[in-house]
Amino acid sequence: MRTNQPIKVAIIGGGCASMATAFELTRPELGSQYEVTVYQLGWRLGGKGASGRGAADRIEEHGLHLWMGFYENAFRMIRDCYSELRRDPRTCRIATWRDAFSPVPLLALTNRTRLGEWEYWAARFPPTRDLPGDPLAGENPFSLRGYFSRATNLLLELVRSARFPSESAGPWPVGYTAPPWQPPPQSGSVWEGISRLLKYGQLISATATFEGVWLLHTAVSTLYPHVHLRGRPQELLLQLLDGLGAAAHRQLEALTERDDELRRVWEVVDLILTLIRGSVRFGLATDPRGFDAIDDYDWVEWLRLNGLSSTAMSSSFLRSLYGLMFAYEDGDPHRPRLSASVMLRGLLRMFFTYRGALFWKMNSGMGDTIFAPMYEVLKRRGVRFRFFHRLRNLRLAPPSPQERPYVEALEFDLQAEVKGDVEYWPLVDVRGLPCWPSTPDYSQLIDGECMAREGWNFESHWDERRAGTRQLHVGQDFDLVVLGTSIGALPHVASELLARDTRWQKMVKEVKTVATQAFQLWMNTDVRALGWRESRVLLAGFVEPFDTWADMSHLAPEESWRQPPQSIAYFCNVLPEPPPTPHSPDQGFLAAEHHRVRTNAIHFLNHDIGWLWPLAVRREGFRWELLLDPSEGTPERTGEARFDSQFFTANVNPSDRYVLSLPGASRHRISPLDLTFDNLTIAGDWTESGLNSGCVESAVMSGQLAAHAISGWPPLETIIGYDHP
Repeated sequence: MRTNQPIKVAIIGGGCASMATAFELTRPELGSQYEVTVYQLGWRLGGKGASGRGAADRIEEHGLHLWMGFYENAFRMIRDCYSELRRDPRTCRIATWRDAFSPVPLLALTNRTRLGEWEYWAARFPPTRDLPGDPLAGENPFSLRGYFSRATNLLLELVRSARFPSESAGPWPVGYTAPPWQPPPQSGSVWEGISRLLKYGQLISATATFEGVWLLHTAVSTLYPHVHLRGRPQELLLQLLDGLGAAAHRQLEALTERDDELRRVWEVVDLILTLIRGSVRFGLATDPRGFDAIDDYDWVEWLRLNGLSSTAMSSSFLRSLYGLMFAYEDGDPHRPRLSASVMLRGLLRMFFTYRGALFWKMNSGMGDTIFAPMYEVLKRRGVRFRFFHRLRNLRLAPPSPQERPYVEALEFDLQAEVKGDVEYWPLVDVRGLPCWPSTPDYSQLIDGECMAREGWNFESHWDERRAGTRQLHVGQDFDLVVLGTSIGALPHVASELLARDTRWQKMVKEVKTVATQAFQLWMNTDVRALGWRESRVLLAGFVEPFDTWADMSHLAPEESWRQPPQSIAYFCNVLPEPPPTPHSPDQGFLAAEHHRVRTNAIHFLNHDIGWLWPLAVRREGFRWELLLDPSEGTPERTGEARFDSQFFTANVNPSDRYVLSLPGASRHRISPLDLTFDNLTIAGDWTESGLNSGCVESAVMSGQLAAHAISGWPPLETIIGYDHP
């Protein structure tokens, strides 16, 4: 490697993980040590988070993108990005990160009644005073003691609200706020108190149940990490948990028929008790593997082993978690599978470490709010972007016993060439906001007019048309490589890695992906006028094939309609696997999959949406005249044909597929810190990131780990939650 010159880093892919790597490697703290070039398929950044502006500047997404309030690393990165960007709020309506995000206080879950009808219930999650990305105060909250101290604080509030139902407004009591960290009390009297309470037998009275929960809270606050559970303490704690669990089960049995609201409170009580009981029984506090000790179990299987009631097991809350994680193997809704370790970690962080709000919506497309600012900041820092580069092969040097294997060349297809030998400019201006278009700017491309006419699809795995080829060589064009493509693409671009290392083969086999489907509606009527009674909401756990809906009407002012929509709705879910996907060029396959999504969406609107929007349907089906057509063409589209004016997508490209967290798969994930290949690291939500789930936070953490593997920056202790149970 050259000395006294910047180290050349080639980053393959432009998703969250790749952008996080580029952002960290070019921080001022590193003093321009790295010369970074990003090589990207097609015309836009974003990976699975890419979005574009279509007709009427409407926002068109790969699917529904929300950020959770525990995404500490992702929020910290984007806050730093906006701070460095320094947009003028007088000329740009999204100038700060607070302009880019809005809290989502309401989560609605659906449940099918015994009569086969769908009902929903809404839970409001209270805001916290601090915000995601703020400096953390006090002790590390990402510990079992921190999680369970907060969980048992919530238990106290839930049991109190269950005693006085008039004070409750759903499973989260009115006025509940995430409790501050409390120092652990003395433990001596705790075990005496538990022994005394257990002598009375079953915890039948509300007073005894409340006292039991208080003792549990005191015990877990003392227990981790000061007391190791062995012998009598463990026996007492498990007996207390069993007693509290039995009390919860009695309440559930009594309430199943007559009080849905109170039943949901006790379902959450039962779930929290089960999480603690399982953690104690499986020794997660002291096991060096932490939560990964239960990775081989499916989430619901592990809950069942630890005594969760059948009523809570079938609750809409548990079912919706699988839906939100797309946790259906091969996209089959009858095959829910989700790692217990990943879900336990995610659930505890989701509900007990969120800041500001449980969920945050973006106030424009994800491309506009995340990837355009990242692009602008990285360009200012000197990062170069090479669009229209499709990686064909990551070529390894011939094996040598004297050296570690390394990447000697990167082989690309040039999908298109830019006129004038200048960098392609990818952004468009939408009333002062830099955005990504839904189609490339063909006027910048050599033969662009011909490409547009012939329908070149630069983002399709199966469209292999190209304008040329390009090879990059180690020591000349790059020194280090960050492979930031999705795992679904690895067999197609890194076959030599797989052939050389059996761990890579195992990872590609075991860390599976699933296709997803999504559609968006722009309507001329507010959803309240269609029969929906709540404020803007995220709804989960609904009917297949689209079990998740988000009201995104707040985006209407961001678009450029002649007659603005009164409501905007996003729907998404997994897409069941089709017959084996072709490996050779086959544009017909992609078109067929998009047609399948269209068919699914039309059936859903005709037969299912009436449960949520009763006034959106008539006897024969959906009221298609509700849909706004941005073209307002002549003749006007009517009936089901009007759906073609909306946006729908089948995410079946290998790089677009969602990464699953199946039981037993975490051990097969390779870390970005693994340097088996001398000049190669990896980045993506498919790697061993410390979170191991398909989300923005996992991708950002992976990108930060990749940057650390190269530069030692950022320090591992600053990656929030990386060193967790």
